[in-house]
Amino acid sequence: MAGGQQYVGLDVGGTTMKAAVVGDDGSPRSKPVVMDTNPERGQDAGLETMCEAIRRAVAAAGLTLPDVTAIGVATPGLMDIKAGLILDPPNLKPWKNVPVRDHIQGVFRIPTIYQNDANAAAYGEFWVGSGQEARSMVLFTLGTGVGGGIIIDDVILSGEHSHGGELGHMRIEMPDRGRLCGCGARGCLEAYASATNVVRRAREDMAAYRGATKLRDYYTANDDVLTAKVVFDLAHAGDELATQVVDDTAFYLALGATALTAVVDPEMVVFGGGMVAAGEWFRAKIDAQVRRFGLPFPTKSLKVAFASLGSDAGFIGAAGWARAATRGKA
Repeated sequence: MAGGQQYVGLDVGGTTMKAAVVGDDGSPRSKPVVMDTNPERGQDAGLETMCEAIRRAVAAAGLTLPDVTAIGVATPGLMDIKAGLILDPPNLKPWKNVPVRDHIQGVFRIPTIYQNDANAAAYGEFWVGSGQEARSMVLFTLGTGVGGGIIIDDVILSGEHSHGGELGHMRIEMPDRGRLCGCGARGCLEAYASATNVVRRAREDMAAYRGATKLRDYYTANDDVLTAKVVFDLAHAGDELATQVVDDTAFYLALGATALTAVVDPEMVVFGGGMVAAGEWFRAKIDAQVRRFGLPFPTKSLKVAFASLGSDAGFIGAAGWARAATRGKA
């Protein structure tokens, strides 16, 4: 067995959940266990699936439960972090008021800490990912929506009501005329810069564009075929309209990054999610816009980076936050 203390990290999503044992050095002790969440089966079944994922993760690491120092659990949606409750998560319906932390701690009799999934991913990147050399970091997660987390001096800023770091809902456009967001408001960053909305903007721009573009090959395609990856691939290949969509995306993300820089003055801004697979050319576009619009003094030394842990950031960060709790930091 590897030396040092061992922590279980569990990252629960609307479709699947991932769990693994993570050591003091931030490295997983095995490949993560992946199980279907099946939220439609109800919250009692969901809690048991979480417990089974933890058991399997411990077994996969060649350990037993007494070897585990603490358990970290991360979930999405509306929550009360201090109480350890999922309140009413959109991606886990019909669950309501689920006592995740207390249930898991009661089953295993091991200290258990609870956190928002985007905050956990941010902490994973901060601990052993792209932000591991930084003292403060903001993570934007780019997927179906835009999430994020803020880490200052090894502490997650989760806020008074457990919803600090909802970066996708910063307003970057006037709320009476901006794009409609999934939250019901207008002008949110998520309505412009999520992978879902990159595709929506591409469709809208395509309808008004009079030049030649390969995007028209996807005019009648559904969103399983016309994806953000297609838009980015065409932009990288030189398609003029796709390039404009990507340039606009970099602009919107830079507006979010510069707003956060003005508020918390982090050492790093990190972007994660599927779009970062586009690579350095896209990061450079965001970086250039950050330099253009950010406050000059803090932006001068701000580092703009892409995440490095991929989809493992959530369970690594959940384990890392459990580790922080054992050291009195969480």
